[in-house]
Amino acid sequence: MTEHEHEHEDRKSRVNQMIHVMTTSGWRITEQRRKLAEIFTDANGYLSPKDVYDQMTVPYPSVSFDTVYRNLRLLSEMGALEQFYFMEGGLKFKARCSTHHHHHLICVNCEKTLTFDYCPMEQSLKLPGSFKIINHRFEVYGLCEECQKEPVNS
Repeated sequence: MTEHEHEHEDRKSRVNQMIHVMTTSGWRITEQRRKLAEIFTDANGYLSPKDVYDQMTVPYPSVSFDTVYRNLRLLSEMGALEQFYFMEGGLKFKARCSTHHHHHLICVNCEKTLTFDYCPMEQSLKLPGSFKIINHRFEVYGLCEECQKEPVNS
């Protein structure tokens, strides 16, 4: 089990990788969409829609929150971003790792994420009907080792 870090990919290739996902999904690459790819490439952790909106309004003051949110949702649907739901922090996004398939252990306190290679979908499953799996996600929420050591506030 390792921390989810992508030091093996340089920034330019990660930006280009996200742009490639956009173009193969039929998107025209605008300056704003390139900026979205850069924001997620440079992010060290998860970003809420408001985090992304705040960064987008610096170079593009007229961009609306709805436009940013819609693009995040579409980027997630096309596989460029992963969505995570945090109990306190709500919906957040992170660039999808394209180098290998893995799942996540997510700390509900500090939002630290650990990857692990176990995949429940690799077990033989008898699905009803002729159901065809297109994609899946498996997340386990709990407390990381450091947060377990912290005293509980009551």
